[in-house]
Amino acid sequence: MSKVLVAMSGGVDSSVAAKLLVDAGYECVGCTMKLFDQDEDRSKTCCSTDDTEDARSVAYRLGMQFYTFNFKDEFRKRVIDDFVDNYLTGRTPNPCIECNRFLKFGKLFDRADELGCEYVATGHYARIVEQNGEKGLLKAVDEKKDQSYVLYMLGQKELNRLMLPLGELTKPEVRRVAEENGFVNAHKAESQDICFVPDGDYATAVERFCGSCGCNGKGRRQGPGNFVDTYGNVLGKHKGIIHYTVGQRRGLGISGPEPYYVLKIDTERNEVVLGAGRELFSREVFLKELFHVQKEALSDGLRCSAKIRYHHVEQPGILKKDVEGYRFIFDEPQRAVTPGQSLVLYEGSSVLGGGKII
Repeated sequence: MSKVLVAMSGGVDSSVAAKLLVDAGYECVGCTMKLFDQDEDRSKTCCSTDDTEDARSVAYRLGMQFYTFNFKDEFRKRVIDDFVDNYLTGRTPNPCIECNRFLKFGKLFDRADELGCEYVATGHYARIVEQNGEKGLLKAVDEKKDQSYVLYMLGQKELNRLMLPLGELTKPEVRRVAEENGFVNAHKAESQDICFVPDGDYATAVERFCGSCGCNGKGRRQGPGNFVDTYGNVLGKHKGIIHYTVGQRRGLGISGPEPYYVLKIDTERNEVVLGAGRELFSREVFLKELFHVQKEALSDGLRCSAKIRYHHVEQPGILKKDVEGYRFIFDEPQRAVTPGQSLVLYEGSSVLGGGKII
């Protein structure tokens, strides 16, 4: 039977994924990625020291070898620095997607090769199926837990070596398996925050990683500037663009005849553009590059559906190829299209691909 490297975060999902593969007869090797120094209370995040010990406990209970891989340098370069750079340039990133792309489905595949593992498995809720002679990526059966949105960058190379054992299960079913097998994490709460931002204060995290210069070593400054309306009229002072994101209403400290929302962040002028809620809606979304799950799945003029953030319900529209990239035109205007987030394309339950919003 094939050998599988199982990414185990210490949570119940990846633990049950390992259990299902062991029961199916695979030779499984467990691993946890050390990505960040956990020197604070990280009960709401993944990747803590306790998480590593929980993963190790489950692996040993299942008779698996277990490794901890130190990927801190790569994580700092690919995820943290990217996170900081995005905020300094007025975008709102999703660091979990970058972690998946470069760590889970990049560095981890390299380690699988070193250990002689044919496959890599994770506890993501999504499905991999044979589809038109290729591997297809589908939503999970449990749509409340579906994580296909954060896997849109996977192509045939990765999907042919990836296993997602939880795609057919619901969360209650997963917890039941953990309970029946006495796993220490059977009732463990799910991680909610980013591992390197345990308190959810993104702006403070950016300042901490930037250092005193506030530029991430790239000459970009962040500091107070003007709130302006769509005509350029000054409405007040903001405390730095890293404190704001498109669609934000709270914490602006600006009053008007109707509530103000952040419409745009202009990094060149260090201005935050405010306007009414109705001005947040737009039909067109621009992408610099596009990831294809299957080779021929995406084409100019394709009608499909798309979602612009993790909890967005996908909406229909049409994909267009432009000289400088791609754009997706929704049938109906969508609220708060946010640069730095990802647009993911769907056809029914199938993930077609996606890209970063610019």
